[in-house]
Amino acid sequence: MAQRTKATFQKREREKEKQQKQRDKEIRRQEARKAKAEREPHNGKEDPDIAGIKPGPQPLPEQWQWAIRREEK
Repeated sequence: MAQRTKATFQKREREKEKQQKQRDKEIRRQEARKAKAEREPHNGKEDPDIAGIKPGPQPLPEQWQWAIRREEK
């Protein structure tokens, strides 16, 4: 009678790893859905990343004011 090969055991281990990876992925998806649902909804008025920015040239920050004074002289 022939013995089982090592490949069968390795295949089973690969299948277990694959199933675990699928479970982990599903958990990450559920966490992402939960985080998305808990996030504050976007009110559509103003993008927080660009809040307060006007079109056109922007005023220089305080640390660059010395450059303007130097040009005026």
